[in-house]
Amino acid sequence: MQNFERRRDRFDFFDRMESPAVNLCFALDLPDLRPWCKREGLPPFHVMLCAVLRAVLQVENFRYRVFEGEVIRIDRLVPSFTVINQHGDLNLAQFDWSDDVREFAARGMRAREEASSMTALNQKYRTMSPRDAKDQVFVTCIPWLDFTSIQHPIMLLAAPDIPSLAWGRFRDGPRGLQVPFSVQAHHGFVDGYHIHLLAQRIAAELDAIMR
Repeated sequence: MQNFERRRDRFDFFDRMESPAVNLCFALDLPDLRPWCKREGLPPFHVMLCAVLRAVLQVENFRYRVFEGEVIRIDRLVPSFTVINQHGDLNLAQFDWSDDVREFAARGMRAREEASSMTALNQKYRTMSPRDAKDQVFVTCIPWLDFTSIQHPIMLLAAPDIPSLAWGRFRDGPRGLQVPFSVQAHHGFVDGYHIHLLAQRIAAELDAIMR
């Protein structure tokens, strides 16, 4: 937590605001994972999700949370994401982490099938303790849209300590692939520079996965 203590005054400054969230949408340049995923029989979304969450753990500022009035740093992530059920309604999928991308994708696909087959909202999140709930990053994908902005719901306007990430439709880009990407986080933890670092790490994690 030594790194956090150097910016505690920034945290105190933003945390006193009615809404301390920073929300940035941008075009994320990535290596094109689609041909590799096709050859390997892996779904691009789950490979992308794996790279994104690995990157989150690599940028320390995205690991800070507020728990019982104190700033903590998480050491793990519980993968989760939104899905659409058979009625076109949103549901929530959650699964256990795996360092192996193939097992990660397999668990993610099973969680997707389970959540998308449910008509009621998945209540799995309510079984988490308040502390375990901090081991999350909220992830959604809007693959039909090339969006330019987004606003995520947050439990309390003054406590957006769990980051919310979203991406949209894949398109050809200068590095092979470009995707609209959104990062919402507590500005006491995360500045634009850290979002830049996250973007770099996502691309690097995809490169590493495909190697």
